[in-house]
This record gives sequence, structure tokens and C-alpha cells, in this order.
Amino acid sequence: MAASFSITRVTAFWGRLNSSFWFVPAVMAVSAVALSFVLIEVDALRDVAQTDNPSALYTFGPEGARATLSVIASSMITVASLIFSITMLSLQLASSQFGPRTLGNFMRDRSNQIVLGTFIATFLYCLFVLRSVRGTEGASFDSFVPHLAVGFGVLMAAASVAVLLYFIHHIATSIRVETLLEKLAVEGCAAVDHVFPERLGHGPSDEAARQPLPDDFDTDSRQISADSDGYVQSIGGDVLMRIAAKNDLVLRIAARPGVFVTQGACLITAYPKAWVSDKMEEKLRGAVVIGGDRTPYQDLDFAIRRIVELAQRSLSPGINDPTTALYCIDRLGQVLGRLADRDIPSPMRFDQSGQLRVLTEVFDLGDITCRAFAAIARYGMTDADIVTRLAETLATLEKSFPLAARIAVSDLREQVLRESGGPTVHAFDRKVLLDLQVSGGKKP
Repeated sequence: MAASFSITRVTAFWGRLNSSFWFVPAVMAVSAVALSFVLIEVDALRDVAQTDNPSALYTFGPEGARATLSVIASSMITVASLIFSITMLSLQLASSQFGPRTLGNFMRDRSNQIVLGTFIATFLYCLFVLRSVRGTEGASFDSFVPHLAVGFGVLMAAASVAVLLYFIHHIATSIRVETLLEKLAVEGCAAVDHVFPERLGHGPSDEAARQPLPDDFDTDSRQISADSDGYVQSIGGDVLMRIAAKNDLVLRIAARPGVFVTQGACLITAYPKAWVSDKMEEKLRGAVVIGGDRTPYQDLDFAIRRIVELAQRSLSPGINDPTTALYCIDRLGQVLGRLADRDIPSPMRFDQSGQLRVLTEVFDLGDITCRAFAAIARYGMTDADIVTRLAETLATLEKSFPLAARIAVSDLREQVLRESGGPTVHAFDRKVLLDLQVSGGKKP
């Protein structure tokens, strides 16, 4: 089955390309090569090699220019290799300590990309300027020294030294668990802002909201199948709404972001099938982006799951770092607390005329909250600090959640307090847990 292309998939491809580790260094390298040709041409037009008014810029003879450029180029490629090795070591540390799902954050780190690109760009720049230097020291016939280009290479070398100092500070900061959790929380909040404020259409009136699906929806609909295996990364909601409204269709999204699908699996069901041509089917399929891994862009469950995974790893016997788990609980409270004042959209989405166009699955706030905190509680029920922080965070969220989610969160908090402790708990921890059960986990 041929892959379908659309603005949604092109946008997703550009996002992956822009966040890849090699794209920014490649752009910087190409720009440096182009700049070397431009400055060499400027030097040739000014004929600076024959200038009778030497200044600080025109101090390089052919041999001096070659030596300067050679030293800079060799130094840059050596430091670039060192930076690459340090980056790989950081990725290995992140994978073993924080989990493989966090590698994407280090790969997308723009600072690391710019640092590596700076040294590669400086190396290639000096290499291409070096090839243009002609002649020997003291000989004026057929000699050419691009003074402006060589001087700019020296400036690039000085800038590279400053970038190296920044990289040492940045890499030491980026591997701290607090920094990583902050980034994960920011991406989680961005996922909340993206998923919940945006709707696939206009809100319906009371009469329109009661519109049922057509009786023959299941029998008279056409299934839009996946053209590859992988995870649903994003869905172009605006694209689906425009297609449905323009062609008077009703669409039901069968695979939400984060779901793994195989080739041929149903992505969207379109009604009525007689109005869905092969060309329209390709457009509908193109509104769904499928990739090899999950991304937090529209997949809120994955954005939360990465923080949960980090907490679970920190509570494992091999790592035994409950302080990190406490940080994770705080960040979960930050992300989920952002949902407190958001209206969970209806699964039915309507166009401007109030006609049902798209039916989709929506998040259950209480369910997603309970699953996240229960996954941490499962590993930390004997730790009084973990239980205390869980109870306090759940109590805080409970105050701001709507009624249905509030009941689910309250039930989980009571279960955590009731199940906490055990025969292996120390006496002083048992007293803390008993006090928590009396207070309900709420701060005085």
C-alpha cells in the first residue's frame, strides 16, 4: 500500500527533522561552506593580497595563513570528536539511569546540536578557505591570501572556545534529574495545552448534542486503514473536520494518538461509504501520522507515563532513590493540576451548522490521574515519605478536579492510605502512616 502524503504528515516530518540530532549541525556546516566561498570571493574582488595599506586584518602571508587555518581545523575536528564522545556517554547514562524513553529529550536538545554544529562548521570553513591560499612567503607573483576569510576563521575559533566552555556547563546541568524532570513536565503541560483547548469543531446546541449516530453507521461506513505499522503520533483534527464538512461525512476516529496499529488496521470509519472515493480515503489517511515511537505532542498519556517510569525506576531496589520519586510526584501534580481548570471536550464534534462530523475518544481525567499515581504507589507503599507525598498531592488535586474525577481521586487516596504499611515497616514509619490515615492525607 503506497504511503499517503498530506500537510499533516509533511508538518510531522518537518518536526522530526528539525528535532533530529544531525539536522542543525548539517545546516550549520553547509552555511559555513557557503560563507567560505562568499568571503573568498569578496577577498578576490578587493584584491587584498596586493594592498599597499596593511592593517591588523592584513597580517597573514601565505605560509602564516596556511599554518593558522591548519591549526584551527585540526583543533576543531579533535574537539568535535570529544564533544560527540561526551554526548554519547551522556546518552548512555540517561538510558541506564532515567530510562530509554528519555533519550529523545537529550537528542532534541538544541544546545547540544548547536555546539556540535559550531565545531564542525568551523572545521569545514577553515578547510575550504585553506584550499584557496596560493603562493609562498615573500613571493608576490600568482599568490593569493584571503585575509578577510582567514580573519573570520580566527573569530570563529575564538567563538568555538566560548561554546566549549558553555557546553561543559550545559552537559553537567542537563544530566541532573531535576533538569530532566522539569523538561518532562514542560512537555506534559504543552501536551495538555495542545490537546484540551483545541476542538475539532464548534460546540453543539442542546438539541444537536443529542444527535445519535445513523442507525446504519456500522453497516454503511468505509474503514480507512493504516498504511504502515507503528504508533499513532498525531491526528490532524482540523483536516478531518474540513473534509467531513465539505463532503457531508460523519467520521469516527478508531485509533487515538499513542495506540499501536498494524498495517491494514482501522484508523477512521467514514459514513456513508458511497461518498468516500479512493482519493478522499487517501486524504483521510494522510491526516493520521504513524511513526516508530510514541511522542508527547498529542499523546498526553505518554507524556505522563515518562514521569511515572522515572519514579518507578528510582524506587527499584537496584537504584533505591526515593528522593527522585518525590520529585516525580511533584511534577505529576504540576501536569495533572493543569487539567483542573480545563473543560474535557465532548466525544462528539460538530461543524458551524451544528451537524455531527467527528466522533472521537476523550480522556477520563479521573482515570488518567489514578493510573499514574497508582503505578507509583505500587512500588512505594512501605515508604512513609512516598505515601505522604502521594496523599498530599492527591488531596490537592482533589480540591480542583470536577466531581467525577474528584470521587475517583478521593477513592485512590483512601486506598493508598489503607494499604500503606505492612509487616516490614519500621515502628516510627508505622506511626507516621497511622497519623496519615487519621488525617486522610490532608495537610493540617
